[in-house]
Amino acid sequence: MTDEVIIAEAIRLVESGVSVTFPVNGRSMLPFIVGGREKLVLVKPENLKVGHVVLAFVEGNRYVVHRIVKISGENVTLMGDGNLAFGERCKLSDVKAQAIRVVDEQGRHRSLISRWSLFCAKLWALCLPIRRYLLKIYLITHKV
Repeated sequence: MTDEVIIAEAIRLVESGVSVTFPVNGRSMLPFIVGGREKLVLVKPENLKVGHVVLAFVEGNRYVVHRIVKISGENVTLMGDGNLAFGERCKLSDVKAQAIRVVDEQGRHRSLISRWSLFCAKLWALCLPIRRYLLKIYLITHKV
């Protein structure tokens, strides 16, 4: 199955009220989500806030799983935790799902919406000026 087919089916299920366990790829959400190893539990997006991780259609041409860094009216700015600069913009209507949990390789669940998780994400956002170095250390020590 292609990524497009998987994403379309996941969105269809989420829109119908079903939670979906969704595989992720890439490094854009390191260190909080490890692509290729972990999966996300997606649900219908409701009461979105800064710090939430979402699946969104951005720039009219692709889907990303990134964290909301700003909401201004109907406009949303997203950024991957592993990115070094602000990323994509979309409308609230382009947010197709919210990630509420990470499932690791052993099947353990980790919340993405708990106070602790949102606190860690906020702290990570404050580290943006030194994120490049922190990510380098993470990549070396975790062999991702």
